[in-house]
Amino acid sequence: MAAPALAQTTTTPPAPPADPAPPPADDAPWSLGGIDFSGYVDAYANVNFNNPQSGFQAGYRTFDSKANSFSLNFATLTMSHDADPIGFRMDMGFGRGYEIFHLFEPLGADQRNIVRNIMQAYVSVKPKNAGGLQFDFGKFVTSAGAEPTESHLNWNYSRSLIYSLGPFYHFGARISKPVNDHWTTGFQIVNGWNNVDDNNTGKTFGFTNAFTSKKASLFVNYYTGPEKTGTNEGYRHFLDSVVTLTPHDKASFYLNYDYGYEKNIDGGPTGIVSAVAGAAKFQANDWFALSPRIEYFNDRGIWTSGTVQKIKEFTLTAEFKHKKGLMTKLEYRHDWSNEAVFMDSKGMPKKSEDTLVLGIIAYFGPK
Repeated sequence: MAAPALAQTTTTPPAPPADPAPPPADDAPWSLGGIDFSGYVDAYANVNFNNPQSGFQAGYRTFDSKANSFSLNFATLTMSHDADPIGFRMDMGFGRGYEIFHLFEPLGADQRNIVRNIMQAYVSVKPKNAGGLQFDFGKFVTSAGAEPTESHLNWNYSRSLIYSLGPFYHFGARISKPVNDHWTTGFQIVNGWNNVDDNNTGKTFGFTNAFTSKKASLFVNYYTGPEKTGTNEGYRHFLDSVVTLTPHDKASFYLNYDYGYEKNIDGGPTGIVSAVAGAAKFQANDWFALSPRIEYFNDRGIWTSGTVQKIKEFTLTAEFKHKKGLMTKLEYRHDWSNEAVFMDSKGMPKKSEDTLVLGIIAYFGPK
């Protein structure tokens, strides 16, 4: 798997709506003693038509990384209490998805074993007379990107290249404040990307803005800071923007554009990436939806994917809601690149990869 240098659960600003239709009225939180509970179990089976010798998909697939296998992705329990004025959220669990989520955490092995079972854990403070201002401290998923980490909230089952090669989570502090009914702005100071324990003495700064309305929204996030191990030189800059459109209650769309830049201090090529992804969700009825996605990722400096390449993917996902709390996603995906970065059954490189995956997700509590 390529090291994610730049990728999420709902945070500020929020990801695009997972379902074009409004949530049902009986979709109420499961509560006990002022604490809301929710959770999900996510497992999958897939077929990789290259039948890679390693038994793994290419490193750009994140959670559905095993090839020709059954796998437990996530088993997660979420506990939360809205800030009034003090609140908290904790997402914890196990599964292969948690291991991948924390694959590049710089903590030692013993500490990593503890951290990797916690996706988020933060305390919130929301003063009553501060106009909606909220302060969070702890571990939280990134504000960048269009896709959430939870599979039942994502339009597709697999994650996009932008998600897989982007930041997953941060540890530090963030603050958000509504400016008016349509604009919320925020600021973050964090250790870096995908690390609870910092890999240097510098800090990464995040600037978030969300412009929302009933039919269209714009999310703009910018992260900058030193991300190289053991040095504060060579700042990384990452700009992420997402546009969502909901022209009809049965049709939603998003467009996600990313640009990243990092200077190599050792004389190697400067890391530059640019990527764009577009997806749609068509809700035919209350139990079936169809979601196509297409994207283009240009890695011009061996920064994120490990190879200077232009990689593309097309995904088509059929979503079935069998009953309240049970969902399956049947998905076909085609990835291709101008470089031979995929492998076949004999360990020989190929320029494309086709996969078919069936995801089964059971969940409870509010979506």
